[in-house]
Amino acid sequence: MKVFFKKNSMRRLGVFSASISIFLLLGVLPTVTQADETCQSPYMAKISGQEDFVYVWTLGVKGVGDEQDKLVTVDVRPSSDNYGKVIHTRSVGGRNEAHHSGFTDDRRYLWAAGLDTSKIFIFDVYSNPAKPKLHKVITDFVAKSGGAVGPHTTYALPGRMMMTALSNNKDHGGRGALVEYTNSGDYIATHWVPTDSQLNGAVKTGQYADGYNYDVRVLPRRNLMLTSSFTGWSNYMMDFGKMLSDQTAMKQFGSTMVQWNLKTRQPVKVFDVPGAPLEIRCALKPEHNYCFTSTALTSKIWLIYEDAQGQWQSKEVADIGDPSKIPLPVDISIQSDDQLLWVNTFMDGKTRGFDISDPFNPKQIYEKKIGAQVNMVSSSWDGKRLYYTSSLLANWDKKGQDNEQFLKLYHWDGSALKQQFAIDFTQEKLGRPHQMRFGAFSLYR
Repeated sequence: MKVFFKKNSMRRLGVFSASISIFLLLGVLPTVTQADETCQSPYMAKISGQEDFVYVWTLGVKGVGDEQDKLVTVDVRPSSDNYGKVIHTRSVGGRNEAHHSGFTDDRRYLWAAGLDTSKIFIFDVYSNPAKPKLHKVITDFVAKSGGAVGPHTTYALPGRMMMTALSNNKDHGGRGALVEYTNSGDYIATHWVPTDSQLNGAVKTGQYADGYNYDVRVLPRRNLMLTSSFTGWSNYMMDFGKMLSDQTAMKQFGSTMVQWNLKTRQPVKVFDVPGAPLEIRCALKPEHNYCFTSTALTSKIWLIYEDAQGQWQSKEVADIGDPSKIPLPVDISIQSDDQLLWVNTFMDGKTRGFDISDPFNPKQIYEKKIGAQVNMVSSSWDGKRLYYTSSLLANWDKKGQDNEQFLKLYHWDGSALKQQFAIDFTQEKLGRPHQMRFGAFSLYR
């Protein structure tokens, strides 16, 4: 079954979204022609063909432009007169430590979160995809969730958004939670990450159950939900240099990933994955039951996989650069054919391509310096376009001339990355670009 979104009406989009939810609940995935980012939720409506826009969730900077966090829309249609240019911005008021964003399953709304204030900004991206408008602001996330702080990943489930929270309002440490909302912004439930004292039925497979949280991804066909871990508000809001010299702070990073039952939201296993495992990217082929992550502090690629007995396991499978130099792996992106994994390293500003045709033995086959610093990478479904942004956190970005702030597009021809355009966000007085999401007119026609 192939589904195309060219010239779709919103009615057909809604029918498709509902149909997808039914298929996934039954464990069956229809074949969908896609050109979307490869790291999106499988429940989400996908773009077919070339993406039209890139939405960049951007941190405000004191003394730069209006100093506010904002959603920046860039035209990426190759035939457009505005190709590679900013065509719209929507500021949200103040600086909230803008970080990650995600679409609802019907793709009508983009939820964008602030790690500092715990505000969630919901943008309407379907009324006019070229000019998103601010639809709603959730200001009571901490109170409604029971003390969760720092919403990070906003991830689409059928009719719901699942959010990871990195911290809490008791000690601003790393104990985090999963928090569920309806697509319309109504709170549903909080699921705290298991700790040694509150395993909530989970089984420890190693030494740790630290309760830390960061990213979330699902494999519906295996009833799997995975979370990773990072650090709490006290660390991610601290100056990077000061934190590195603070021995106590450096001990307050996560060392675990958690396997959850997707249907019941119950934690099942806690895996030891030392060194702050960040983004999770799961294989996209239906016969591939595994996911990857990278560890920021130990510079490793880890594989979370289902063994022959149907049990999920964790395994360190590759180094990223020279771990002794702490290149600080950040974002990763998997290609749709499960053959290549892109890994960015913040400190040396490089992106590396790993051949993952054998997921247990990734091999680096390519690397390129993108800038003085680099953070996020978004790959198109056809693997031909990779977008890069520069900002990690306001207090962690480099200083002076190395504080480059950009959005860059590269084309991948199978052997080399070739730059197509670059936007200097400092020169344009926009701020620090963090994360990207793709948009298209074709979804709503």
